[in-house]
Amino acid sequence: MKPGTGLRRVVSEDESMTDTGRPDTILLNMGPQHPSTHGVLRLLIELEGEKVVNITPIIGYLHRGFEKITEHRTYIQIIPLTDKLDYVSSMANNMAYVKAVEDLMGIEVPERAEYIRVTVLELQRIASHLLALGSLGNDLGMPFTLMMYTFREREMILDLFESLSGARLGYNYMRIGGVAEDLPLGFKDMTIDFLRFLEKKIDEYEDFIYENEIFRMRTEDVGVLKAGEAVNLGATGPVLRGSGVRLDIRKEDPYSVYSELDWKIVTGRKGDCLSRVLVWINEMRMSVDIVEQALQNMPPGPVKAKVPRVLRPEGEVYSRIESPRGELGIHLIGDKTTTPYRLKIRSPAFCNLSILPHIAKGVLIADLIAILGTLDPIFGEVDR
Repeated sequence: MKPGTGLRRVVSEDESMTDTGRPDTILLNMGPQHPSTHGVLRLLIELEGEKVVNITPIIGYLHRGFEKITEHRTYIQIIPLTDKLDYVSSMANNMAYVKAVEDLMGIEVPERAEYIRVTVLELQRIASHLLALGSLGNDLGMPFTLMMYTFREREMILDLFESLSGARLGYNYMRIGGVAEDLPLGFKDMTIDFLRFLEKKIDEYEDFIYENEIFRMRTEDVGVLKAGEAVNLGATGPVLRGSGVRLDIRKEDPYSVYSELDWKIVTGRKGDCLSRVLVWINEMRMSVDIVEQALQNMPPGPVKAKVPRVLRPEGEVYSRIESPRGELGIHLIGDKTTTPYRLKIRSPAFCNLSILPHIAKGVLIADLIAILGTLDPIFGEVDR
């Protein structure tokens, strides 16, 4: 198979050679250890000089059989495994899975638990976008300042999550029917203080982007994905909204208590790398508003519904949420046993990564790094 035909898992020996059979092009392997690949990705690039002719993302280096393993675990035992999918957005993975089980079994979640879920999901969205923004600046060879700032703010969110769950990466916080524990004492005040601090910092990030000529030259009008192409290629999340498509699962197919809160969908205009970055920036602002509303409107009450100790659901369901990278879907089939008959994940990172060969043709190899960074793939979720 020629380079540029899509995502690949199995690679023959011939594909690792540099000879393309054409005198004017060569094959270059980027990765799987390249620091600008956001994980264990290998890019097989056909180059004419410094121009990308074709590109094939080769995945599978982080594959560990998650979907098959779930067929041999109880429904409750699967929750901590979801932490290792998109490992920088573990709360979203937890939520997507427990929501699928709840939809399958018709479990009604207490209102307070839903407000807590929205709070942590939006904090997780901010943390994910902070990491993406800081990493992109580092990928583009910018001064280390932006990454230091964004990681500082992200650490504050991890402090809040640690007070909730005792962990700073894999949280295992969501439960089928609610959440593991109520908010700890002082959590609301600490979160509000953090949000006040973060609002000013987001303005600084935006100033850094607009006032830094190098950043703008590396991202503006680079990797343009038109709205029609984004829809046809299955893009979701900031990648889709960066192209101007106003689609967000939180509005399109409302879940939890998002429909009870006042917020708007953030979109870009050009569909280039800069537009996708600005979607991250403005989504962080919107998430700040959502968290503030959720904390102010959070009612008293239980944080977990009464569910059977042993779950034996029957039926089939497709459940989805808006993760920081787009539509994270769970196709779940239960057959009245204690383990799922089948669990299949619709990974937004996988779908967005598959767009790379389509928008990277004809760009310079240096621009390829910017394009990949704004697609923001996480390979725990891509490989599964």
